[in-house]
Amino acid sequence: MDTVNQVLDDANAKIAKSFETLKIKFAGLRTGKASPALVDGIKVDYYGAPTPIKNLATISTPEPRQIKIAPFDPTVLAEMNKAILAANLGVTPQNDGKVLRITIPELNEERRKEIVKVAKREAEDQKVVMRNVRRDANELVKKLQKDAKITEDERDQGLVKVQKATDDGIAKIDAELKAKEAEVMSV
Repeated sequence: MDTVNQVLDDANAKIAKSFETLKIKFAGLRTGKASPALVDGIKVDYYGAPTPIKNLATISTPEPRQIKIAPFDPTVLAEMNKAILAANLGVTPQNDGKVLRITIPELNEERRKEIVKVAKREAEDQKVVMRNVRRDANELVKKLQKDAKITEDERDQGLVKVQKATDDGIAKIDAELKAKEAEVMSV
C-alpha cells in the first residue's frame, strides 16, 4: 500500500466485516421468538459431508414461537434432528416423519441474562478485532512515513482518520449490543 487512503480503505473494509460478523452472531442468539437464523449455523452430516441445514431444507416460522424445517430429502430428517440436539440450543425438535418443528419456549429471567452475557462477549470480541485493525493500520501509516512516501502531517492526519474509523465501528457495535440487549430482556 502506497497511500494513506489505501490503508484507510482496507481498515474500513475490515471494520465493516467485523460488524457484519457481529450481526450474524447476534442473529443466532435466541430471543424468545422464532427466527430461522437460530438454526442457520447448524451443520448436518449429509452423506459424510458437514452441510449447512439451510442448504438441505426450507426453514420457516409459521407461528411466532415455532420454526418449521422441511427437508428436501426426507431421509436426512433423523440427521437434522441429531444436529439440532447437538447444537445445544436449549430446544427439542419434534419429528413427524416429514418435517421438524421446533417450539421456542418462553425465556426465564436467568436465561435472558445469560444470553445478554453471551452478546456482550461477542461484542467485545469484535471490538478487539477492530482494535487490532487499528493497530495494523497505524503501523502501515507510520511505515509509509518512515519510507518517505508520505509527510509527517499526512501521517498524523492518517492516524486521526484511522482512530475515527475505529471509534465509529465501536460505536456501531455498542448500538447493536444495546438493541440486542433490549430485545432479549423484553418480555
